[in-house]
This record gives sequence, C-alpha cells and structure tokens, in this order.
Amino acid sequence: MATEVIIHTDGACLGNPGPGGYGVILDHRGHRKELSGGYSLTTNNRMELLAAIVGLETLTRPCQVTLYSDSRYLVDAVSKGWAAKWRSNGWMRNKREPAVNPDLWERLLDLLERHPTDFRWVRGHSGNADNERCDALATTAARLNNLPADPGYPPVDRRKLPR
Repeated sequence: MATEVIIHTDGACLGNPGPGGYGVILDHRGHRKELSGGYSLTTNNRMELLAAIVGLETLTRPCQVTLYSDSRYLVDAVSKGWAAKWRSNGWMRNKREPAVNPDLWERLLDLLERHPTDFRWVRGHSGNADNERCDALATTAARLNNLPADPGYPPVDRRKLPR
C-alpha cells in the first residue's frame, strides 16, 4: 500500500508579474516539513503550480497524495482534465490559444503519473491554518533579496521559434 501524504500549497506574487514565492507543507502521519522559495520575476499562477511541483518532487517514493490548494487554476486544470488535454493538443488550449505555463504543467503531469493525487480546493484567507501558513511561507519567500530568475518567465512564444 502506498504511503499517504497530505500536501498543502500556496503561491504568492508581489505584483503580477513581480517577485513571487511558493510555500509547501508536507504531512505524513504528523511528521511535517515546510518548504519555500521564489523568483525575482514571475506570476502568481506559476508559483501556485511550482508549489505543487516542489511538494511532489520532494517525495522519495511513490505516494498516495491529497493536495490542498486555494488555486482554482491548478485544481480545476488537473481535476477537470484540462492540463492533460492541453498536453495532448501540443500545449494548445484550442486552435488559436497556446496553453500558459507548459513547462510547469509538463513537470506536474509527469509527477502525477508517479504519485496518484487527489486535488482539493480550499478557500484562501478563510482561516485554514495550513493554507495560511503556506501563504506566509510564499509571501516571505517573495520578499527575499537576490531571488533567482524564473527560467520559464517570461515565456517563449514557441510559434516564433525557427523550425
């Protein structure tokens, strides 16, 4: 039976785009681990995605995960199958619109193949202690000096690359 892990995540951005950070809490049978980090210029949605990625990448063996996030962008895109559809369509949302953040969606979808994950949405800033803690971790990380550049932001318009 796979190890059960609960992950809480949040992303923050001071301006959007602007300096951003992510916060993660992993919980396995009461053993908790907090993670955070950030980038000098990014977006809130990228930090929401990165929080989930960092949480899942921290796991050293396949686990059954329940992941809580206040990001509808993250929860709905996975739970409703949108992200998988974007990938199967060559990272296009439809015939004209490219999907945003394909670099992070690719990483996340690959991780979900290893870790079966139940995504659950929680209302942000509503008193959920773990969501509030993740928000504090993310906001603190976004305020750090000398944050590195986000390698995926600004995005490259793949349609304009030479073929």
